[in-house]
Amino acid sequence: MATRPEAAAAQHTQLTSRQTLKVVIAGCVGIFVELYDNGIFAFMATTLSLVFFAKGDPNAALMFVFAGYAISFFVRPLGAIVCGFLGDRLGRQKLLVFVILLISVATAAVGILPPFSAIGVAAPILLVTMRLVQGFSVGGEAAGAMTFLAEHAPAHKRGQITSYAQIASFAALLTGTLIGFTMAPWLNAAAINGGGFGSFAWRIPFLVAIPMGFIGWYIRRAISDTPNFQRLKEEGGLSKNPYKEAFASAEHRRAMLLALFIPLMNGSGYYVLFSYMPTFLAGKQLHYSTANSLLITAVSLVVICAAIPVMGALSDRVGRKKVIAWAAVAMAIVCVPSYALLATGNIGLAILGASIMAIVFAGHTAVIHILLVELFPTRVRYSAYGLGYNISSALFGGTAPLLMTWLIGSTGNVFMPAFYAALTALGTLAAVLTVKDRAHEPLRDA
Repeated sequence: MATRPEAAAAQHTQLTSRQTLKVVIAGCVGIFVELYDNGIFAFMATTLSLVFFAKGDPNAALMFVFAGYAISFFVRPLGAIVCGFLGDRLGRQKLLVFVILLISVATAAVGILPPFSAIGVAAPILLVTMRLVQGFSVGGEAAGAMTFLAEHAPAHKRGQITSYAQIASFAALLTGTLIGFTMAPWLNAAAINGGGFGSFAWRIPFLVAIPMGFIGWYIRRAISDTPNFQRLKEEGGLSKNPYKEAFASAEHRRAMLLALFIPLMNGSGYYVLFSYMPTFLAGKQLHYSTANSLLITAVSLVVICAAIPVMGALSDRVGRKKVIAWAAVAMAIVCVPSYALLATGNIGLAILGASIMAIVFAGHTAVIHILLVELFPTRVRYSAYGLGYNISSALFGGTAPLLMTWLIGSTGNVFMPAFYAALTALGTLAAVLTVKDRAHEPLRDA
Protein backbone atom coordinates (compact mmCIF):
# COMPACT_ATOMS: atom_id res chain seq x y z
CA MET A 1 0.00 0.00 0.00
CA ALA A 2 1.40 3.38 -0.95
CA THR A 3 2.05 5.75 1.95
CA ARG A 4 0.59 9.26 2.12
CA PRO A 5 3.90 10.90 1.10
CA GLU A 6 4.28 8.44 -1.76
CA ALA A 7 0.74 9.18 -2.92
CA ALA A 8 1.37 12.92 -2.82
CA ALA A 9 4.64 12.47 -4.69
CA ALA A 10 2.92 10.43 -7.39
CA GLN A 11 0.38 13.18 -7.89
CA HIS A 12 3.10 15.86 -8.06
CA THR A 13 5.18 13.89 -10.54
CA GLN A 14 2.18 13.38 -12.78
CA LEU A 15 1.19 17.03 -12.70
CA THR A 16 4.67 18.40 -13.45
CA SER A 17 5.38 16.03 -16.35
CA ARG A 18 4.97 16.87 -20.04
CA GLN A 19 1.44 15.48 -19.81
CA THR A 20 0.25 18.26 -17.47
CA LEU A 21 -1.22 20.49 -20.15
CA LYS A 22 -2.84 17.54 -21.88
CA VAL A 23 -4.44 16.40 -18.61
CA VAL A 24 -5.83 19.87 -17.88
CA ILE A 25 -7.12 20.29 -21.44
CA ALA A 26 -8.71 16.83 -21.34
CA GLY A 27 -10.53 17.67 -18.12
CA CYS A 28 -11.64 21.10 -19.34
CA VAL A 29 -12.58 20.28 -22.93
CA GLY A 30 -15.40 18.01 -21.86
CA ILE A 31 -16.72 20.55 -19.38
CA PHE A 32 -16.67 23.12 -22.18
CA VAL A 33 -18.54 20.89 -24.62
CA GLU A 34 -21.02 19.65 -21.99
CA LEU A 35 -21.82 23.13 -20.69
CA TYR A 36 -22.02 24.66 -24.16
CA ASP A 37 -24.47 21.96 -25.18
CA ASN A 38 -26.37 22.32 -21.92
CA GLY A 39 -26.34 26.13 -21.88
CA ILE A 40 -27.32 26.71 -25.49
CA PHE A 41 -30.70 25.15 -24.72
CA ALA A 42 -31.35 27.85 -22.09
CA PHE A 43 -29.95 30.65 -24.24
CA MET A 44 -32.20 29.59 -27.13
CA ALA A 45 -35.28 29.05 -24.98
CA THR A 46 -37.34 31.81 -26.59
CA THR A 47 -36.45 30.59 -30.09
CA LEU A 48 -37.19 26.96 -29.20
CA SER A 49 -40.61 28.00 -27.92
CA LEU A 50 -41.33 29.52 -31.36
CA VAL A 51 -40.12 26.47 -33.31
CA PHE A 52 -41.36 23.52 -31.27
CA PHE A 53 -44.69 24.70 -29.86
CA ALA A 54 -48.00 25.81 -31.34
CA LYS A 55 -48.64 29.51 -31.80
CA GLY A 56 -50.57 31.03 -28.93
CA ASP A 57 -49.48 32.29 -25.52
CA PRO A 58 -45.71 32.96 -25.83
CA ASN A 59 -45.21 32.92 -22.04
CA ALA A 60 -46.86 29.50 -21.80
CA ALA A 61 -44.65 28.17 -24.63
CA LEU A 62 -41.56 29.53 -22.90
CA MET A 63 -42.62 27.85 -19.66
CA PHE A 64 -42.98 24.55 -21.53
CA VAL A 65 -39.42 24.91 -22.84
CA PHE A 66 -38.09 25.59 -19.34
CA ALA A 67 -40.17 22.67 -18.06
CA GLY A 68 -38.26 20.47 -20.48
CA TYR A 69 -35.07 22.10 -19.25
CA ALA A 70 -36.05 21.36 -15.64
CA ILE A 71 -37.15 17.76 -16.28
CA SER A 72 -33.77 16.96 -17.77
CA PHE A 73 -32.15 17.82 -14.47
CA PHE A 74 -34.03 15.04 -12.78
CA VAL A 75 -32.27 12.62 -15.12
CA ARG A 76 -28.91 13.98 -13.99
CA PRO A 77 -28.85 11.91 -10.78
CA LEU A 78 -29.46 8.80 -12.91
CA GLY A 79 -26.51 9.78 -15.09
CA ALA A 80 -24.48 10.38 -11.95
CA ILE A 81 -25.42 6.97 -10.55
CA VAL A 82 -24.57 5.03 -13.71
CA CYS A 83 -21.44 6.98 -14.64
CA GLY A 84 -20.26 7.28 -11.05
CA PHE A 85 -20.52 3.54 -10.44
CA LEU A 86 -18.71 2.72 -13.67
CA GLY A 87 -16.18 5.50 -13.09
CA ASP A 88 -15.23 4.10 -9.69
CA ARG A 89 -15.12 0.56 -11.09
CA LEU A 90 -13.66 0.97 -14.60
CA GLY A 91 -11.88 4.32 -14.46
CA ARG A 92 -12.49 8.03 -14.86
CA GLN A 93 -11.08 8.31 -18.38
CA LYS A 94 -13.39 5.72 -19.99
CA LEU A 95 -16.49 7.45 -18.67
CA LEU A 96 -15.29 10.90 -19.67
CA VAL A 97 -14.97 9.68 -23.28
CA PHE A 98 -18.46 8.19 -23.16
CA VAL A 99 -20.31 11.23 -21.78
CA ILE A 100 -18.82 13.70 -24.25
CA LEU A 101 -19.95 11.57 -27.18
CA LEU A 102 -23.43 11.16 -25.72
CA ILE A 103 -24.21 14.84 -25.20
CA SER A 104 -22.72 15.86 -28.54
CA VAL A 105 -25.02 13.47 -30.40
CA ALA A 106 -28.07 14.63 -28.42
CA THR A 107 -27.34 18.33 -29.00
CA ALA A 108 -26.69 17.89 -32.70
CA ALA A 109 -29.97 15.97 -32.93
CA VAL A 110 -31.86 19.03 -31.65
CA GLY A 111 -30.41 20.91 -34.61
CA ILE A 112 -32.01 18.53 -37.12
CA LEU A 113 -35.42 17.97 -35.49
CA PRO A 114 -38.49 18.94 -37.56
CA PRO A 115 -40.50 21.89 -36.17
CA PHE A 116 -44.02 21.83 -34.74
CA SER A 117 -45.40 23.05 -38.08
CA ALA A 118 -44.12 19.86 -39.72
CA ILE A 119 -44.83 17.07 -37.22
CA GLY A 120 -47.08 18.64 -34.61
CA VAL A 121 -46.87 17.47 -30.99
CA ALA A 122 -44.11 15.00 -31.85
CA ALA A 123 -41.75 17.98 -32.16
CA PRO A 124 -41.76 19.00 -28.47
CA ILE A 125 -41.72 15.34 -27.43
CA LEU A 126 -38.54 14.73 -29.44
CA LEU A 127 -37.04 17.97 -28.13
CA VAL A 128 -37.60 16.92 -24.51
CA THR A 129 -36.25 13.43 -25.26
CA MET A 130 -32.98 14.88 -26.54
CA ARG A 131 -32.89 17.15 -23.51
CA LEU A 132 -33.20 14.09 -21.24
CA VAL A 133 -30.21 12.49 -22.96
CA GLN A 134 -28.28 15.73 -22.40
CA GLY A 135 -29.21 15.67 -18.73
CA PHE A 136 -28.04 12.06 -18.32
CA SER A 137 -24.69 12.95 -19.85
CA VAL A 138 -24.14 16.10 -17.80
CA GLY A 139 -24.88 14.03 -14.69
CA GLY A 140 -21.76 12.01 -15.37
CA GLU A 141 -19.53 14.86 -16.54
CA ALA A 142 -19.01 17.32 -13.68
CA ALA A 143 -18.05 14.80 -11.00
CA GLY A 144 -15.91 12.85 -13.46
CA ALA A 145 -13.98 15.82 -14.82
CA MET A 146 -13.43 17.43 -11.42
CA THR A 147 -12.35 14.12 -9.93
CA PHE A 148 -10.00 13.58 -12.85
CA LEU A 149 -8.33 16.99 -12.44
CA ALA A 150 -8.15 16.84 -8.64
CA GLU A 151 -6.60 13.37 -8.61
CA HIS A 152 -3.86 14.57 -10.97
CA ALA A 153 -3.14 17.78 -9.03
CA PRO A 154 -0.70 18.28 -6.14
CA ALA A 155 -2.31 19.22 -2.83
CA HIS A 156 -1.05 22.80 -2.90
CA LYS A 157 -2.61 23.52 -6.32
CA ARG A 158 -5.83 21.51 -6.33
CA GLY A 159 -8.03 24.59 -6.03
CA GLN A 160 -6.28 26.39 -8.87
CA ILE A 161 -6.17 23.36 -11.18
CA THR A 162 -9.82 22.40 -10.75
CA SER A 163 -10.89 26.03 -11.14
CA TYR A 164 -9.71 25.87 -14.76
CA ALA A 165 -12.64 23.54 -15.47
CA GLN A 166 -15.00 26.19 -14.13
CA ILE A 167 -13.43 28.73 -16.46
CA ALA A 168 -14.19 26.26 -19.24
CA SER A 169 -17.80 26.00 -18.11
CA PHE A 170 -18.34 29.77 -18.18
CA ALA A 171 -16.32 30.12 -21.37
CA ALA A 172 -18.81 27.64 -22.84
CA LEU A 173 -21.68 29.86 -21.74
CA LEU A 174 -19.82 32.84 -23.18
CA THR A 175 -19.41 31.01 -26.49
CA GLY A 176 -23.11 30.22 -26.52
CA THR A 177 -23.91 33.84 -25.70
CA LEU A 178 -21.69 35.18 -28.47
CA ILE A 179 -23.18 32.76 -30.97
CA GLY A 180 -26.61 33.84 -29.81
CA PHE A 181 -25.59 37.49 -30.12
CA THR A 182 -24.31 36.91 -33.66
CA MET A 183 -27.45 34.99 -34.60
CA ALA A 184 -29.86 37.42 -32.88
CA PRO A 185 -31.30 38.88 -36.15
CA TRP A 186 -32.53 35.41 -37.12
CA LEU A 187 -33.78 34.25 -33.70
CA ASN A 188 -37.24 35.78 -33.87
CA ALA A 189 -40.63 34.76 -35.22
CA ALA A 190 -40.39 36.91 -38.35
CA ALA A 191 -37.08 35.36 -39.42
CA ILE A 192 -38.05 31.79 -38.49
CA ASN A 193 -41.36 31.96 -40.33
CA GLY A 194 -40.05 34.02 -43.23
CA GLY A 195 -38.28 31.21 -45.07
CA GLY A 196 -34.76 31.24 -46.48
CA PHE A 197 -31.71 31.34 -44.22
CA GLY A 198 -33.74 32.62 -41.26
CA SER A 199 -35.80 29.44 -41.09
CA PHE A 200 -32.59 27.38 -40.76
CA ALA A 201 -30.31 29.73 -38.79
CA TRP A 202 -31.57 28.73 -35.34
CA ARG A 203 -30.21 25.20 -35.94
CA ILE A 204 -26.58 26.33 -36.31
CA PRO A 205 -25.79 26.75 -32.57
CA PHE A 206 -26.86 23.14 -31.98
CA LEU A 207 -25.01 21.71 -34.98
CA VAL A 208 -21.79 23.29 -33.67
CA ALA A 209 -21.83 20.40 -31.17
CA ILE A 210 -20.59 18.05 -33.90
CA PRO A 211 -17.05 19.46 -34.33
CA MET A 212 -16.85 20.31 -30.62
CA GLY A 213 -17.73 16.76 -29.63
CA PHE A 214 -15.23 15.25 -32.07
CA ILE A 215 -12.39 17.41 -30.71
CA GLY A 216 -13.28 16.51 -27.13
CA TRP A 217 -13.50 12.79 -27.92
CA TYR A 218 -10.14 12.87 -29.74
CA ILE A 219 -8.37 14.52 -26.80
CA ARG A 220 -9.93 12.39 -24.08
CA ARG A 221 -9.42 9.02 -25.75
CA ALA A 222 -5.64 9.48 -25.67
CA ILE A 223 -5.22 10.31 -21.97
CA SER A 224 -4.33 7.97 -19.12
CA ASP A 225 -6.31 7.55 -15.93
CA THR A 226 -5.49 9.26 -12.64
CA PRO A 227 -2.63 8.17 -10.33
CA ASN A 228 -5.09 7.57 -7.50
CA PHE A 229 -7.33 5.26 -9.53
CA GLN A 230 -4.42 3.41 -11.13
CA ARG A 231 -2.81 2.85 -7.73
CA LEU A 232 -6.03 1.47 -6.23
CA LYS A 233 -6.56 -0.78 -9.25
CA GLU A 234 -3.03 -2.19 -9.05
CA GLU A 235 -3.44 -2.89 -5.34
CA GLY A 236 -6.86 -4.52 -5.76
CA GLY A 237 -8.39 -1.75 -3.68
CA LEU A 238 -11.27 -0.70 -5.96
CA SER A 239 -14.72 -0.78 -4.42
CA LYS A 240 -16.95 -3.58 -5.71
CA ASN A 241 -20.06 -1.53 -4.98
CA PRO A 242 -19.27 2.16 -4.39
CA TYR A 243 -22.85 3.11 -3.50
CA LYS A 244 -23.29 0.32 -0.98
CA GLU A 245 -19.98 1.33 0.59
CA ALA A 246 -20.90 5.02 0.62
CA PHE A 247 -24.31 4.53 2.21
CA ALA A 248 -22.91 2.06 4.76
CA SER A 249 -20.59 4.71 6.20
CA ALA A 250 -21.93 7.47 8.49
CA GLU A 251 -19.04 9.70 7.38
CA HIS A 252 -19.88 9.22 3.70
CA ARG A 253 -23.61 9.72 4.27
CA ARG A 254 -22.90 13.03 5.98
CA ALA A 255 -20.57 14.03 3.14
CA MET A 256 -23.28 13.27 0.56
CA LEU A 257 -25.70 15.49 2.48
CA LEU A 258 -23.12 18.26 2.40
CA ALA A 259 -22.73 17.67 -1.35
CA LEU A 260 -26.48 18.20 -1.59
CA PHE A 261 -26.75 21.43 0.42
CA ILE A 262 -23.44 23.28 -0.01
CA PRO A 263 -24.11 23.79 -3.78
CA LEU A 264 -27.45 25.55 -3.09
CA MET A 265 -25.92 28.84 -4.21
CA ASN A 266 -24.70 27.15 -7.38
CA GLY A 267 -28.30 26.58 -8.48
CA SER A 268 -29.21 30.24 -8.27
CA GLY A 269 -25.85 31.52 -9.46
CA TYR A 270 -25.21 29.37 -12.50
CA TYR A 271 -28.73 28.75 -13.72
CA VAL A 272 -30.37 32.06 -12.76
CA LEU A 273 -27.59 34.64 -12.93
CA PHE A 274 -26.11 33.29 -16.16
CA SER A 275 -28.09 30.64 -18.10
CA TYR A 276 -31.42 32.36 -17.49
CA MET A 277 -30.11 35.93 -17.70
CA PRO A 278 -30.63 36.55 -21.47
CA THR A 279 -34.25 35.37 -21.27
CA PHE A 280 -34.84 37.43 -18.12
CA LEU A 281 -33.40 40.63 -19.60
CA ALA A 282 -35.33 40.25 -22.86
CA GLY A 283 -38.60 39.59 -21.02
CA LYS A 284 -41.60 41.88 -21.19
CA GLN A 285 -40.81 43.43 -17.79
CA LEU A 286 -37.34 44.78 -18.67
CA HIS A 287 -37.59 45.19 -22.46
CA TYR A 288 -33.89 44.83 -23.29
CA SER A 289 -33.35 43.79 -26.89
CA THR A 290 -32.13 40.25 -27.50
CA ALA A 291 -28.75 41.63 -28.63
CA ASN A 292 -28.32 43.86 -25.54
CA SER A 293 -29.40 41.11 -23.14
CA LEU A 294 -26.82 38.77 -24.65
CA LEU A 295 -24.18 41.53 -24.52
CA ILE A 296 -24.78 42.12 -20.79
CA THR A 297 -24.52 38.40 -20.13
CA ALA A 298 -21.36 38.14 -22.24
CA VAL A 299 -19.58 40.88 -20.28
CA SER A 300 -20.48 39.26 -16.96
CA LEU A 301 -19.14 35.94 -18.25
CA VAL A 302 -15.81 37.54 -19.20
CA VAL A 303 -15.63 39.02 -15.70
CA ILE A 304 -16.30 35.70 -13.97
CA CYS A 305 -13.76 33.86 -16.16
CA ALA A 306 -11.12 36.36 -15.01
CA ALA A 307 -12.13 36.07 -11.34
CA ILE A 308 -12.36 32.26 -11.08
CA PRO A 309 -8.62 31.39 -11.11
CA VAL A 310 -7.97 34.11 -8.52
CA MET A 311 -10.55 32.55 -6.20
CA GLY A 312 -9.28 29.03 -6.86
CA ALA A 313 -5.71 30.01 -5.99
CA LEU A 314 -6.97 31.90 -2.93
CA SER A 315 -8.66 28.73 -1.67
CA ASP A 316 -5.31 26.93 -1.88
CA ARG A 317 -3.92 29.53 0.51
CA VAL A 318 -6.70 30.21 3.00
CA GLY A 319 -8.92 27.13 2.56
CA ARG A 320 -12.11 26.32 0.66
CA LYS A 321 -14.45 26.98 3.57
CA LYS A 322 -13.51 30.64 4.04
CA VAL A 323 -13.75 31.51 0.35
CA ILE A 324 -17.19 29.90 -0.12
CA ALA A 325 -18.54 31.32 3.15
CA TRP A 326 -17.52 34.87 2.32
CA ALA A 327 -18.89 34.51 -1.22
CA ALA A 328 -22.24 33.41 0.22
CA VAL A 329 -22.37 36.36 2.61
CA ALA A 330 -21.45 38.78 -0.17
CA MET A 331 -24.08 37.37 -2.55
CA ALA A 332 -26.82 37.73 0.04
CA ILE A 333 -25.82 41.40 0.38
CA VAL A 334 -25.26 42.46 -3.25
CA CYS A 335 -27.84 40.50 -5.26
CA VAL A 336 -30.83 42.80 -4.68
CA PRO A 337 -28.89 46.05 -5.37
CA SER A 338 -27.35 44.40 -8.44
CA TYR A 339 -30.77 43.45 -9.78
CA ALA A 340 -31.90 47.01 -9.13
CA LEU A 341 -29.16 48.09 -11.54
CA LEU A 342 -30.44 45.57 -14.09
CA ALA A 343 -33.97 46.87 -13.67
CA THR A 344 -32.98 50.46 -14.57
CA GLY A 345 -33.06 49.60 -18.27
CA ASN A 346 -29.68 51.30 -18.71
CA ILE A 347 -27.22 48.96 -20.40
CA GLY A 348 -24.16 50.41 -18.62
CA LEU A 349 -25.73 50.02 -15.17
CA ALA A 350 -26.98 46.56 -16.10
CA ILE A 351 -23.45 45.49 -17.04
CA LEU A 352 -22.20 46.85 -13.69
CA GLY A 353 -24.84 44.94 -11.74
CA ALA A 354 -24.21 41.69 -13.60
CA SER A 355 -20.43 42.07 -13.20
CA ILE A 356 -20.70 42.61 -9.43
CA MET A 357 -22.63 39.37 -9.09
CA ALA A 358 -20.14 37.61 -11.36
CA ILE A 359 -17.19 38.54 -9.14
CA VAL A 360 -19.00 37.46 -6.00
CA PHE A 361 -20.24 34.21 -7.51
CA ALA A 362 -16.69 33.36 -8.64
CA GLY A 363 -15.83 32.77 -4.97
CA HIS A 364 -18.38 29.99 -4.92
CA THR A 365 -18.12 28.39 -8.33
CA ALA A 366 -14.30 28.29 -8.37
CA VAL A 367 -14.17 26.33 -5.12
CA ILE A 368 -17.36 24.31 -4.75
CA HIS A 369 -16.23 21.28 -6.75
CA ILE A 370 -12.81 20.85 -5.16
CA LEU A 371 -14.37 21.15 -1.71
CA LEU A 372 -16.77 18.33 -2.59
CA VAL A 373 -14.03 16.20 -4.18
CA GLU A 374 -12.03 16.43 -0.96
CA LEU A 375 -14.94 15.13 1.13
CA PHE A 376 -14.68 11.62 -0.34
CA PRO A 377 -11.96 8.95 -0.76
CA THR A 378 -10.94 7.65 -4.19
CA ARG A 379 -12.86 4.37 -3.74
CA VAL A 380 -16.26 6.12 -3.80
CA ARG A 381 -15.44 9.67 -4.93
CA TYR A 382 -16.95 9.69 -8.43
CA SER A 383 -20.13 7.94 -7.25
CA ALA A 384 -20.89 9.67 -3.96
CA TYR A 385 -19.84 13.17 -4.95
CA GLY A 386 -21.68 12.94 -8.27
CA LEU A 387 -24.90 11.70 -6.68
CA GLY A 388 -25.10 14.41 -4.01
CA TYR A 389 -24.14 17.23 -6.35
CA ASN A 390 -26.51 16.22 -9.15
CA ILE A 391 -29.48 15.82 -6.84
CA SER A 392 -28.76 19.35 -5.64
CA SER A 393 -28.58 20.58 -9.24
CA ALA A 394 -31.87 18.88 -10.05
CA LEU A 395 -33.73 20.31 -7.08
CA PHE A 396 -32.32 23.82 -6.94
CA GLY A 397 -30.74 24.48 -10.34
CA GLY A 398 -32.72 22.97 -13.17
CA THR A 399 -36.05 24.10 -11.76
CA ALA A 400 -34.83 27.69 -11.28
CA PRO A 401 -35.51 29.11 -14.79
CA LEU A 402 -39.01 27.59 -14.78
CA LEU A 403 -39.65 28.90 -11.26
CA MET A 404 -38.37 32.38 -12.12
CA THR A 405 -40.45 32.52 -15.33
CA TRP A 406 -43.57 31.59 -13.37
CA LEU A 407 -42.90 33.90 -10.42
CA ILE A 408 -42.05 36.92 -12.55
CA GLY A 409 -45.02 36.26 -14.84
CA SER A 410 -47.38 35.85 -11.87
CA THR A 411 -46.17 38.75 -9.74
CA GLY A 412 -44.54 41.12 -12.22
CA ASN A 413 -41.71 41.45 -9.67
CA VAL A 414 -38.36 41.45 -11.47
CA PHE A 415 -36.50 40.99 -8.17
CA MET A 416 -37.58 37.35 -7.79
CA PRO A 417 -34.22 36.02 -9.09
CA ALA A 418 -32.42 38.23 -6.55
CA PHE A 419 -34.54 36.93 -3.68
CA TYR A 420 -33.83 33.37 -4.83
CA ALA A 421 -30.09 34.07 -5.02
CA ALA A 422 -30.07 35.54 -1.50
CA LEU A 423 -32.03 32.62 -0.06
CA THR A 424 -29.82 29.95 -1.59
CA ALA A 425 -26.66 31.86 -0.59
CA LEU A 426 -27.77 31.75 3.04
CA GLY A 427 -28.46 28.01 2.67
CA THR A 428 -24.95 27.44 1.33
CA LEU A 429 -23.49 29.48 4.19
CA ALA A 430 -25.28 27.41 6.82
CA ALA A 431 -24.10 24.15 5.23
CA VAL A 432 -20.48 25.10 4.55
CA LEU A 433 -19.91 26.26 8.13
CA THR A 434 -20.31 22.63 9.25
CA VAL A 435 -17.69 21.16 6.89
CA LYS A 436 -14.15 20.06 7.70
CA ASP A 437 -11.74 21.88 5.39
CA ARG A 438 -9.27 19.44 3.74
CA ALA A 439 -7.62 21.99 1.45
CA HIS A 440 -4.10 21.32 2.70
CA GLU A 441 -4.32 17.53 3.04
CA PRO A 442 -3.51 14.82 0.43
CA LEU A 443 -6.56 13.20 -1.18
CA ARG A 444 -7.59 10.04 0.63
CA ASP A 445 -7.74 6.79 -1.32
CA ALA A 446 -9.79 4.89 1.28
